[in-house]
Amino acid sequence: MRLLRGSLVVAVVIVGMQAVSEAAHPLRVAMFNVDATPPIGAPVAYVPARSIEDPLSARGIVLLSDQQPIVLCAVDWIGIANEGYDLWREKLAAAAGTTPERVSVHTLHQHDGPRCDFSSEQLLADHGYGGQWYDLAFCREVIERVAVTVRTAIPRAMPVTHVGTGQALVDGVASNRRLLGPDGQVKIVRYSASKAGGANTTPEGTIDPWLKCVSLWNGDSPLVSMTYYATHPQSYYGQGDVTAEFVGLARAARESALPGMLHTHFNGAGGNIAAGKYNEGRPEQRPLLAERMEAGMRAAWEASVKQPLTSDDLEWRVVPVTLPLGDHLLSDKLKQMLADPETQPKARLSAAKHLSWLQRTQAGRTIDCTSLRLGNSLILHMPGELFVEYQLAAQRMRPDAFICLAAYGQYGPGYIGTDIGYSQGGYETSERASRTKPGVEAVLMNAMQELTKP
Repeated sequence: MRLLRGSLVVAVVIVGMQAVSEAAHPLRVAMFNVDATPPIGAPVAYVPARSIEDPLSARGIVLLSDQQPIVLCAVDWIGIANEGYDLWREKLAAAAGTTPERVSVHTLHQHDGPRCDFSSEQLLADHGYGGQWYDLAFCREVIERVAVTVRTAIPRAMPVTHVGTGQALVDGVASNRRLLGPDGQVKIVRYSASKAGGANTTPEGTIDPWLKCVSLWNGDSPLVSMTYYATHPQSYYGQGDVTAEFVGLARAARESALPGMLHTHFNGAGGNIAAGKYNEGRPEQRPLLAERMEAGMRAAWEASVKQPLTSDDLEWRVVPVTLPLGDHLLSDKLKQMLADPETQPKARLSAAKHLSWLQRTQAGRTIDCTSLRLGNSLILHMPGELFVEYQLAAQRMRPDAFICLAAYGQYGPGYIGTDIGYSQGGYETSERASRTKPGVEAVLMNAMQELTKP
């Protein structure tokens, strides 16, 4: 795919590219794993938390070398957006002794987890609706604890001598959410739990069936396993029973099988992917989906191939982008919806998220798309609920490299479809769900070209 030129300009910052020295530089990794479970009664995605089925966490690594530190963090929340995302990066950067541009924070998008968005909450609070969707005191407390843990973990960092890469097919989990009719329009949206006619019998559609694993080693001792797979992680949800869902249960199974190391999972470009073909929302299906995910994680681990790694094999790139705003983001209309007491709660929340993203973009705030090179592996860090087509395109850009992608970074733009997706209808590209429009594909494809080029 060629880099588009002309009116579209993508600013590129390549950080940490230094002349190769005569001797290899040492590389170390610090690991952190912090509880991020909300208290009973706190707002989670749809209702207040009524029970804790299993704990949530914020976990990740700090890479230390002759370059500035790099922080990767995965959080068991539904989304971290706007000023909430800024605060996560700023606090972790300060704790690690680096800059926010070298910090990447992602959520796994479990739907019975908390939301974190200081900007939207402020708009709601200004109109007397604060505290219904966000618990910002809890969010700040978790961020502070993660920052403290990062700071204390760095002196205990372990040497890294090798990186491992492996992948495996996952059966019976992912399926495309958008089932098209003969006219090319979305006929059925196959949600996480689906019973609609044809949802369970129609083919999987466009997915990425591969679960990928990047591991860090000190000699023969494994230190970190980072896995990547693209799907919405829900089996059933919406009653306030807090859970890390089947992806978290699979991760916990790997922790039991391989104790003494950090297991971190990142959600790939799963905006239009869910388990709906294989899940009707019955409680007994959650452990079944977890078993299938765990089998993929185990197989990817067992298929891993190691290669030596030093800081000379390490590179961090940053591409700031501005996404085109959806035409439905109209400031006066959104302010009117927030002020109108007759506005339904979900519509009011949507208006707050729309307006906060509109104001942020109009103020010139960009999104950092980043990539981490570890030898022959490239990990891309992308925003929003990205369609899987972006992940597949990134792999085609560098067929010679081991490409992983973590989406659900800056959550402010919501769903990010392909250009054709906006003409096909369906929930994901609706005015409620997405804050971008056609033209976004060129911006992100060009960013990924810069992030993946040799």
